[in-house]
Amino acid sequence: MAVQNSSDPFRAASPLFLREPEIRRGAELLYFGYSHMLRGIDEGLAEQGLGRAHHRALYFIARNPDIPVSDLLRILGITKQSLGRVLNELSSRGMIETRPGREDRRQRLLRVTESGAALEASLFEGLRERLSAAYAQAGQNAVTGFWAVLEGLVPPGEKNQMPHTRK
Repeated sequence: MAVQNSSDPFRAASPLFLREPEIRRGAELLYFGYSHMLRGIDEGLAEQGLGRAHHRALYFIARNPDIPVSDLLRILGITKQSLGRVLNELSSRGMIETRPGREDRRQRLLRVTESGAALEASLFEGLRERLSAAYAQAGQNAVTGFWAVLEGLVPPGEKNQMPHTRK
């Protein structure tokens, strides 16, 4: 059991953690946690006239310079048409740039520009603050367990798309 760094009581999972009430509690915590985690990002995006799809694209392009469009499509799990709209918007605002592939000149490689990197970094700062506070409150063992649960939600065939497993 993780040592709690907060005066707020934390309800530990019961030994019956595979039963419906516990699964529902986890689903609700994921939903509300995700929603609150992104509220600060949503405000920053709204100021720019952008949405979450723009943020997800910027995030993964910044983390993977020269990522092929096809890889970004797989990571985001959205349609080519949806991604095209997002990329066109980011490109027209000067936040990303496209280069031809090294071996295949038809391939489009994406990278953030200086302004795209600055926006992604400012959006990430709010996310970092929220996650850091939650991690500090929960403790290292809880964070490790949380990561294990989240990784368990990713199908085995898609784990290679996760940043720490990509080569």
